[in-house]
Amino acid sequence: MNILMITSEAVPFSKSGGLADVAGALTPALISKGHDARIIVPSYNTPVEDSGEPVCSFSVDMLSGPVEVGIRMRKVGPTIYYMLCHDCFNNRRGIYGDTSFAPYPDNFFRFSLLCKAALQLCETIGWKPDILHSHDWTAGLVPWFLKVNRSQFFMGTQTVFTIHNLAYQGTFPRMDFMFCNVRPDDKLFSNGQINMMLSALVFADFITTVSPTYAKEIQTPEQGCGLDPVLVRRSGKLRGIVNGIDTGEWNPLTDALIPYHFSSDDMTGKAALKAEIQTQLGLPVRPDVPLFAMISRLAAQKGFDTVLMCLEEILEKNDVQFVIVGTGDSNLENSLKVLAEKHDNLSVNILFSNKVAHLVEAGSDFFLMPSRYEPCGLNQLYSLRYGTIPIAHRTGGLADTIVDIDENPAGGTGLLFDELSPQEITRNVMRAVALYRSGRGMEEIRARAMSRDFSWPSSADEYIEVYTGVLK
Repeated sequence: MNILMITSEAVPFSKSGGLADVAGALTPALISKGHDARIIVPSYNTPVEDSGEPVCSFSVDMLSGPVEVGIRMRKVGPTIYYMLCHDCFNNRRGIYGDTSFAPYPDNFFRFSLLCKAALQLCETIGWKPDILHSHDWTAGLVPWFLKVNRSQFFMGTQTVFTIHNLAYQGTFPRMDFMFCNVRPDDKLFSNGQINMMLSALVFADFITTVSPTYAKEIQTPEQGCGLDPVLVRRSGKLRGIVNGIDTGEWNPLTDALIPYHFSSDDMTGKAALKAEIQTQLGLPVRPDVPLFAMISRLAAQKGFDTVLMCLEEILEKNDVQFVIVGTGDSNLENSLKVLAEKHDNLSVNILFSNKVAHLVEAGSDFFLMPSRYEPCGLNQLYSLRYGTIPIAHRTGGLADTIVDIDENPAGGTGLLFDELSPQEITRNVMRAVALYRSGRGMEEIRARAMSRDFSWPSSADEYIEVYTGVLK
């Protein structure tokens, strides 16, 4: 099959979240199984001439007239990346805005341009996709543009759309749709606004999301973000597929970003990494104390407001250490920094660093994920890979990838709790402390966690099933 991924971000060129990891890892996994999978993604904050080898240029028909875009090609391993070049991407510092709190006012124009250019690229280079696989709201108009495309070139081409986070829908004033220079359909609009996510949910041939539990949750009023009636109606064309991880990058035996390596048979390196975390991040070097980690965007969605209600008491009453790494809400950042000044067993690091993330994932004992909702989550998968036992709210992909050690003593890999509250977070930290003190039981769970397979090839097989099904 020929498969084109349409995405607003993809590693290693652009990233704001897990979407970039999925696009950059699923594609080579599909290639390894004999398919011709490629990616189109904008080239951000990069001069056009530095965006890759020239492929083609063409005019995209927009309201203002023909808009000239260029396509450059970069290759990473077996994967071809078509870099979409235009001033609205190349001359911008960020992907969606200069900061996460200030989106660009012309984002509808920018990402509708991406959607239209994706189809035009295929025709220009004469490469017909069997599947147009668009990701999240920024590529949400692709299914609609294909429906109204009158070219015989796309005869038989089908569309798959993946929801990475339903909360971000790409809503814009109704008049903005005029930029596309395409006759609208009333189904594209919700509450008087164009809704790019809704467009894909209505017109895609098949919808996937990033975990089976999240696929069920988004069909409820509580987590449907206003689109649950559409998702219920299309439930027969909706499937949850858990994300994979890059097991080459995230491998405790070979990880290039950590100074010591280890395996489930020899955990000496993990102990050395723990001491390295304590030294680098300002915690007392103590091998006997359980080290809890959180690496995340600092936001209420990730449960940090609830954590702040109980963290001080946990730090004061228990012989534990916590390390927190991330950036986000300034109020949460400030509250955590104030708490760290008062407690020498808490290290707060307001930064984004891949190197620090690898070190903390690999060397910690436990990883806390009290997310309100989590479509899939990747950190729990990294944690399992490194024998860092996850403690998580039972939601979305966390529920699908962690097995509670009390509910399944023979197969448990982590700790799950059903209610997001200070009391439940505290109770599960206590469960973890008791587990840590148990010695042998801790090592058995670590070994079991490290044996779990969350590599991309198994997830890719599920996507191939979806593609094959819609083509039939």
